[in-house]
Amino acid sequence: MKALGRHLLIELYGCEPSVLDDVAGIEEHMRMAARKANSTIVNSTFHRFNPYGVSGVVVIAESHLSIHTWPEYGYAAVDIFTCGDSVDPWKAFEYLKSVMKSQRESIIELQRGEYDKIGIEGLEGVKVG
Repeated sequence: MKALGRHLLIELYGCEPSVLDDVAGIEEHMRMAARKANSTIVNSTFHRFNPYGVSGVVVIAESHLSIHTWPEYGYAAVDIFTCGDSVDPWKAFEYLKSVMKSQRESIIELQRGEYDKIGIEGLEGVKVG
């Protein structure tokens, strides 16, 4: 199946709470995950909530990576949406799983912009995204 993009919906369980509550650390980890995926970072913004938790997004030329953390539960919800054949969202996932010290993961991969559903035909070999 050909599609414009790949979207990983990731649940990380049993993560290190101190990692999940460090806004500067989370931003650096998300930016490094984008680099590990071979994407081009455009911008990022992150926010630490009171009393705890972090939300943020890294905008990449190929789409985005976002995260929402609940340190009190050792849980993080991560989206990695990439377009184009040169970017590998699974490399970003592997990096984040490691640095957040996740004990268990759940992942759904979606194909976004499926060619047959949006009427794109004959683009094999043409770079999209």
